[in-house]
Amino acid sequence: MRSEVLRERSGRAAGSSIGDADGAAVGGRDSAPAYTPAVTSALTIAHVLVSYGMGGAERVALDLAIVQQRFGHRVFVVSLSPDPEGPLAAEYRAAGISARTVAKRPGIDFTLPFRVARLLRTQRVDVLHTHNSLPLIYAAPAGRILGIPVIYTKHGQGHNDSRGDKLLRRLASPCVQSFVAVSETTAQHAREQRECLLPGRLEVIANGIRLDRFGPNAGARRDIRRELGVGAEVWLVGTIGRFDDNKNQSSLVRAVAPLLGDDFQLVLVGDGPSMDTVKQTVTDLARPELVHVLGRRTEVSSILAALDVFALPSLSEGLPLVIPEAMASALPVVSTAVGGIPHVVVDGETGYLVPAGDENAMRERLSALANHRERATELGRAGRERALQEYSAERMTRQYMELYDRALARRRRIFARL
Repeated sequence: MRSEVLRERSGRAAGSSIGDADGAAVGGRDSAPAYTPAVTSALTIAHVLVSYGMGGAERVALDLAIVQQRFGHRVFVVSLSPDPEGPLAAEYRAAGISARTVAKRPGIDFTLPFRVARLLRTQRVDVLHTHNSLPLIYAAPAGRILGIPVIYTKHGQGHNDSRGDKLLRRLASPCVQSFVAVSETTAQHAREQRECLLPGRLEVIANGIRLDRFGPNAGARRDIRRELGVGAEVWLVGTIGRFDDNKNQSSLVRAVAPLLGDDFQLVLVGDGPSMDTVKQTVTDLARPELVHVLGRRTEVSSILAALDVFALPSLSEGLPLVIPEAMASALPVVSTAVGGIPHVVVDGETGYLVPAGDENAMRERLSALANHRERATELGRAGRERALQEYSAERMTRQYMELYDRALARRRRIFARL
């Protein structure tokens, strides 16, 4: 097999109904009105991702690409990870969006920018949008080679970066016209790491989601609880996310341990390197059967509909999509006050914020909601209203399209002076 994997598989025609993870048609509340660009007409937009995994950046790019396509633009995505493809590749194609791969070779791959540039040139790309570090390092130079405006979105803080990665990001930084952080905390981290060498080009665009997929759903609630063997009367707390030390799921297990009983149970959804540690923490409980470790699941909206409270014990975050998803599902949220979360969860109005690593505080808030269920319902309703107003994919897409317009106008002015 050739070392470069470059392919396109046809999906549904653009403009057809788009299925969510549960197979329901997407439309209705979150349908996009026509977008009137300030400078450009229809664009060809390329999103470059680390992979087609179920990470937050990849899911943001999926929602962004779908709405951009609704706005009348031609959109395709590129993964830099070798086979096997991740599960989101199929979701892109189901939405009529071409999903391709230009695989990074082991180590520092000096050929990758040129191979990406070859694809971008054949597709006549107008705007290149890179998501997180690896696409910044390898795809942004490809855009520079072709003279294409490059947008870079920083989705998280990347605490595990090596010195080499930091250096490569700084070297790639001059190739970028516009830097975006998904929260002010993430923007501050970019400034501290000197990722953006032109501070005036750094701005914050909060993540948005296709909100039509999320909301109270009695059928999904009944089906998921039946699968778990959980009755309608059981108070169900849950979390969804990658299993790693930063997401800190073991801390949540320990926090709820004294609360667990026939009428109070916990659901953990996701996969990742700390899965074995989390499972061991569950096994050590007096009644491990009261914690449901489901692994990776795609029907996020159905699982959220089955919960009574969403909890997030992370030690650090950018702006995790699952928070507005849970709010749109009318769930009260109990989360650590990290990253951009305090800008989303209003303490005491849509949920509660607790200090990172404070298991006692997490336990107290979850216990209080279980004991005052009408209050939990009030917080959930307020959270849903806030999510619908502030965190739609349309709002996010409009902000990005305005950013693209400015980048293209800046490029035109530069060429006009030559």
